[in-house]
Amino acid sequence: MKPFLLALMLLLPAYSYAGEAKDLAENPVMERRMIQLAEEVRCLVCQSETVASSRSDWSNDVRQIMREKMQAGATDQEIKDILVERFGKSVLFDPPVDAETVPLWFAPFVMLLLGIAALFFQLRKRRETVPETQLSEDAQQRAAALLNDKEETR
Repeated sequence: MKPFLLALMLLLPAYSYAGEAKDLAENPVMERRMIQLAEEVRCLVCQSETVASSRSDWSNDVRQIMREKMQAGATDQEIKDILVERFGKSVLFDPPVDAETVPLWFAPFVMLLLGIAALFFQLRKRRETVPETQLSEDAQQRAAALLNDKEETR
């Protein structure tokens, strides 16, 4: 009897560390749909995490809103529109290309072209300011001798 009680007492701490149950919808298909939609939405608290992977209170609230809207019959696009209306376009990981977001989409390419142009003009300017040095006849003969000596040792 003592070994059984001892084993039971040793196992009790393991049960005290059980995690909190995940909030799930009654319908597993709806839950899967909610998770897929939550993968497209950015957690505004965590910034680099999706609502699906974040455990912040804000993400929990957004997932609950998604469940409620899905139960009410809203489409995924309607739910995204509601979230964009409340929190702005930054809530989407893949914001649409429109007049407001065009600078965000094309700024990296413009910056790359500006960098290439600056490098081109800097190298051209450097070529003009750094004169080429001409070797004297004596220096050319020494260089040729060194090259010939190096080829002979191979």
